[in-house]
Amino acid sequence: MSRFGITYDRKHSYRDIGLTVASKKIGNPKKIKRKQRVPHSNKIYDFSSVYGGQEYEERLITLVFNVADYNKVNLAIEKIQALNWLMQSNEKIRLEDDYIPGYYFLAEVEEAPDFDELKYHGTLTVTFTAYPFKISILEEGHDIWDVTNFLLDIFQITQYNVTGRRDITLYNNGASNVHPVIRATAPMQFVTSTANYNVPIGESSSLDFFIPQGVIDFTIVGNGEVSFHWHKELI
Repeated sequence: MSRFGITYDRKHSYRDIGLTVASKKIGNPKKIKRKQRVPHSNKIYDFSSVYGGQEYEERLITLVFNVADYNKVNLAIEKIQALNWLMQSNEKIRLEDDYIPGYYFLAEVEEAPDFDELKYHGTLTVTFTAYPFKISILEEGHDIWDVTNFLLDIFQITQYNVTGRRDITLYNNGASNVHPVIRATAPMQFVTSTANYNVPIGESSSLDFFIPQGVIDFTIVGNGEVSFHWHKELI
């Protein structure tokens, strides 16, 4: 049986809890569609992206763990330990899958786990309700060559020195729009093709300024250093 598993609430399913994974199913999120049919016609309008980007439902992650011990009392204790590990959180927290390096889910066990007990072992079936996207562990703009995935990652500059004006380009090759954390050493203004955004000194983030899927070109006006911080999200 594989020693690969998951890390949840800072504990690994095998190394810390002693469970092996019998099976695993990572569900995919469903799109949230907002459609309106034009009366007396076959024309349908899709308003799903009116406020910027496609929305998704939560996703389900189901794991079946093996729990084994020749002593029935020890078997019961192992089950209790596993249940308390999995059920303790009351919010979505970080879940890492050994087979998906570099990314994590935000997940919580909301429904009751199911334990199927046999003579000397049992199977514990657990379903996590998770945020729709996998989140990159490393920030965009990192330069760690050894962990770079050339199919999913992109090298880019996310920190700039600005004197007067500077044109920059940021790339978002994720599956959702991102609202970066902005750190500026002086007040600045971002000038895009559609609007201007005032950025205060220090750390800030705004729902008004986001990096859409793909690329955004804009001009920074000011004097100082500015950096952009976000983690890519993939389906």
